[in-house]
Amino acid sequence: MAQVRLTTPVDEASIRQLRAGDEVLISGRLFTGRDAVHQYLASGGALPSGVDLSGGIIYHCGPVVVEGEENGKKTYRITAAGPTTSIREEPYQADLIAKFGLRGVIGKGGMGLKTLGACESHGAVYLHAVGGAAQVYAACILGVEAVYFKDEFGSPEAIWVLQVKDFPCIVTMDSHGGSLHEEVQASSLDKLKAALG
Repeated sequence: MAQVRLTTPVDEASIRQLRAGDEVLISGRLFTGRDAVHQYLASGGALPSGVDLSGGIIYHCGPVVVEGEENGKKTYRITAAGPTTSIREEPYQADLIAKFGLRGVIGKGGMGLKTLGACESHGAVYLHAVGGAAQVYAACILGVEAVYFKDEFGSPEAIWVLQVKDFPCIVTMDSHGGSLHEEVQASSLDKLKAALG
């Protein structure tokens, strides 16, 4: 296992060097996206003008946002940014990786074999964020660049464009077919069988 610093946008070669178990510190731009965004894009919806996911990382997160105003302009401050459960996006994630050139997906709990296959085919990784650390992750957010689909989908389901610094994750599904989730499941089943004897 290694600790690797990544700055978005990320190229395929950098992703191919990562292995399941590596710790990653991400800096640069992150895009949030949950159920509504995934369903919309997978059904043929277009990305907003100015949003380019190529080489990007999407975070399964519905941040808690405090809205304000400064000099007549709306401002946003993220106070909590914990991961949401990723498996809900399994029907869509592989297609979005292929279509938009995503290099990473951050979430909680892992994803399925379809997403793992897309990571292997297209050079992407699934990155696990720790549940219950919403304030820790919020502290890594330097600011909000923009927000899209807030009116259409609501604040938690919007695309928030975040600038982050040293955002910590663990690679749990890599671009070589490695999956810590599969390993843990197999090990647990072996132990259960042994216990049941």
